[in-house]
Amino acid sequence: MTEPGHIWRQIEELMAGAHGQVTLVAPFIKREVLAATLFALPATVEDIECITRWVPEEVAAGVSDPEIIELAEEDKRLRIALCPSLHAKLYLTGERCLIGSANLTGKATGRVPNANIEILVEAPAAHPEVVRVLTEIEARAVEATPHMADLVRRQADLLKEHRPAASDQPREETLQGWYPVTRRPEAIYPYYCGRAQFGRSVEAAILRDLALIGMPAGLSETEFSDVIEGRLREIPALQALVAGNRLSNVELQHALQEQTGMTDEQARRTTETIAAWLRHFGRFYTDVGTWEIRHGQELH
Repeated sequence: MTEPGHIWRQIEELMAGAHGQVTLVAPFIKREVLAATLFALPATVEDIECITRWVPEEVAAGVSDPEIIELAEEDKRLRIALCPSLHAKLYLTGERCLIGSANLTGKATGRVPNANIEILVEAPAAHPEVVRVLTEIEARAVEATPHMADLVRRQADLLKEHRPAASDQPREETLQGWYPVTRRPEAIYPYYCGRAQFGRSVEAAILRDLALIGMPAGLSETEFSDVIEGRLREIPALQALVAGNRLSNVELQHALQEQTGMTDEQARRTTETIAAWLRHFGRFYTDVGTWEIRHGQELH
């Protein structure tokens, strides 16, 4: 049977022999474990690159800490980048590399009781697959910022407040009942990026939408729009539109009332908001009169 802490000792031994540059790649990173990893590094290490991902549901579940950004403020050698599609785990120092299943968490490294069963194997840093993964990460990753960390934490706190078991639910259940509430969809990405600030009520609406969508940090505007359009297409009341048909505002209002029990006013307002989101994030436009949502873009 594997001795407790075996995975951590592998990482600690690798870090102790490091010099120059170190690269840490893991989707889930806890602050305490990253701090211990940094402590194991000798002073000869000049540059530490840490690549991870921050997803509200995962932060709410407690498997990842955006607060690792604070360690970068304390240790100027450390740079944190986000790669939302990251799943690889590897730890690289010079010519040595550990690859496997273990994240930088207490349960993965064996630093806490009832640890996971994990594996890390050593491979040369020049291995073609290691080079390939690092090249893909370099192309996709973006620098993490305190704004990103704060926004993800606030989304996670909102999820825990309203849905304590959200992280254990299938995504279909997580999204059930979500309808956009932000009336100005064009405001969402600038807020997400930290380029714009809004009043408390608008900010609360944006935060709610981002949290319930489960928006990862670090997306480009195109990626961000693609995620939202995908979520919109999963709204039950829009399935006729998704199937390629037109959908009038009256039909959408009736569908919302039947499926959710909304009042006339709530359904009307939600219909207007959904239409605005579809126009902004999707390839849809609304015709005038008793308007319809249609596929395509409006010509001016």
